[in-house]
Amino acid sequence: MERPISVLLVDDHEMVRIGLAAVLDTEDGIEVVGEASNGHDGIRFASSYKPDVVLMDLVMEPIDGVETTRQILEVHPDCKIIVLTSFIDDSKLYPVIEAGAFSYLLKTSRATEIANAIRAAVRGQSVIEAQVAAKMMNRLRQPKSEPASMLHEQLTEREMDVLKRVAKGMSNQEIADELFIGVKTVKFHITNIFNKLDVEDRTQAAIYAHKHGLAEE
Repeated sequence: MERPISVLLVDDHEMVRIGLAAVLDTEDGIEVVGEASNGHDGIRFASSYKPDVVLMDLVMEPIDGVETTRQILEVHPDCKIIVLTSFIDDSKLYPVIEAGAFSYLLKTSRATEIANAIRAAVRGQSVIEAQVAAKMMNRLRQPKSEPASMLHEQLTEREMDVLKRVAKGMSNQEIADELFIGVKTVKFHITNIFNKLDVEDRTQAAIYAHKHGLAEE
């Protein structure tokens, strides 16, 4: 008899974890082996349990689902990360796919769709929710370059918070302390800022911020 597919749940909402666990426990051949309420525990549990599949939320503190995905795959590259989130905006969609997420579902998905995505993942088949797939196709059809004055519109609210502090000359540790986030999270946001603004370093990012009036509180 084949062993069940082992699944780790990573979500900061307890009721979501309870609901997912209850549903998946009724599915043949699927076993929930652990539940993590934050990214740090998700990374730790993934290392301990070595699950076949991780159902990953995106918006968590102190590290989000993108960074959690990246760190899990660094130590457990065979794991399949299935994003299960309420968000399909570019600031979350593309970074987590670049981090190695295997499938992308919305929390509006039916229980059977989630279970089928888990089974598909272990067969090496990605599942991308229809709305997400359409958004990705639209992105591919867009021109590659955007006017410089529009680049900052891609920044998330948190990335804008970080950019303002970079423009003030604050260090990563100072930014982390002021925003109550980890230094690694600050570094992650700064990397995203550099990519989105098409700049190479903090100086260029600061110049961009001042030039476009983004440095003011």
